[in-house]
Amino acid sequence: MSGSRLSGKRTLITGGTTGIGLATAKLFLAEGARVVITGVNPTSLAQAQEELGSEVLVVAADSASVEAQRRLAATIAEHYGRLDVAFLNAGVSVWQPMENWDEESYDRVFDINVKGPYFLTQALMPVFADPASVVLNTSVNAHVGSANSSVYGASKAALLNLSKTLTSEFLSRGVRFNAVSPGPVETPLYDKMGLPVEHRDQMATNITAGIPAGRFGTADEVARAVLYLASDESAWTVGSEIVVDGGRMLNGERA
Repeated sequence: MSGSRLSGKRTLITGGTTGIGLATAKLFLAEGARVVITGVNPTSLAQAQEELGSEVLVVAADSASVEAQRRLAATIAEHYGRLDVAFLNAGVSVWQPMENWDEESYDRVFDINVKGPYFLTQALMPVFADPASVVLNTSVNAHVGSANSSVYGASKAALLNLSKTLTSEFLSRGVRFNAVSPGPVETPLYDKMGLPVEHRDQMATNITAGIPAGRFGTADEVARAVLYLASDESAWTVGSEIVVDGGRMLNGERA
């Protein structure tokens, strides 16, 4: 099935090699967009290139590196001239008790989840088209107080706030910011946490118990919300947030 909701749109998806980013890249292509994706893992970059096809530019860019974000913005300017849509999706999810955190681990989460997207946006300022749409991938954990999510939740809350403050700064330039906040989604993110299979299965059972819809979401379900925010259909949706969580937030702070 193909459409034209993003026909001809020049789009960037960070963290586009797996999970929500890859699902969004496929959907954007099906809707007529031109697509650039980023990632860090060489194997994932190669696999994504194969899945998405040669028309997609696949760029190695570490979200934790401000210099890499500036190089990425220069690559976008050279490749497209102007950028219509950015889905800032690259992120890391690390959950552990507060006593287990050290400064280096804390900084890495904030570097990837907040500093990278912030300075990428800064570097893209002269590249954004008028109009342009920027979608930030935040999380329901920006709102709920799940145990062991202190650093991750704080980083996503910071990113969510940027969808509002940067809207106020950029709207006169024709650039609007919005956020999509997923609940638990079936993606490789949980595999990357390095948990034993039994522990992961038990964690999944515990998480599902807190989701009124009774299941994890899919990457494609989140991608469809991103598509709406990226498209001209949402031209009057500004500084807003779409929560895609199967009702997870209805249960407040229950982990």
